[in-house]
Amino acid sequence: MHWFHRQCRCYLWAGMALLLFSAGCGKKQLRVPVPGSPDLRVARSEIYGMASWYGDPFHGERTSSGEVYDMQAMTAAHRTLPFQTVVRVHNLDNGRKVQIRVNDRGPFVKGRIIDLSRAAAEEIDMVRPGTARVRLEILRIETVTESLAIQVGSFTQESRAHALKKKLEGDYDPVTVSLFRAPRGKFHRVLVGDFPSRSKAMEALEALRSEGLEGFVTRRD
Repeated sequence: MHWFHRQCRCYLWAGMALLLFSAGCGKKQLRVPVPGSPDLRVARSEIYGMASWYGDPFHGERTSSGEVYDMQAMTAAHRTLPFQTVVRVHNLDNGRKVQIRVNDRGPFVKGRIIDLSRAAAEEIDMVRPGTARVRLEILRIETVTESLAIQVGSFTQESRAHALKKKLEGDYDPVTVSLFRAPRGKFHRVLVGDFPSRSKAMEALEALRSEGLEGFVTRRD
């Protein structure tokens, strides 16, 4: 009986050791560091995989970061990398490479790890096939100073936008009208303020709401 218990303990410890060893090896194999963000680790399944690209009808729409998507800019969408991460994308099918900046989220298709802008896809010759096997080389995270405002109105008629601007500019500075082109048409946005950070913009938005005005924080571009 004592021999049986000793054998059980031996098998138990061996199993636990194997489990811990496997978990440790898995962590080392599945994670890579992101330069400039020491606390962040990205799974290797999101470093090696398939790339795709997107253009119309997303051109001119807002990305997840708040920027306007420009399919001629060197940008891309990734599921987990921080916005403003600069990545070199290596096309494993032809050896070509391109440097992009992450400003959107996606792709949300199984097996795909990055969605390139059309211009970036052209650089690595993957527009016609639509997808390519890639490796992502994470270079750095850029520091970008934001220029934010509070959008208090959006009109298809420019005259209505300027009427609201005139009404507000006695109490707020600056108040501007910005033309925004989208696939569904042109819009004249009325923007209040110019803030370097989202926290400052949110403070101003709360002050506006206390005075009966509604709006939301957006980028000025």
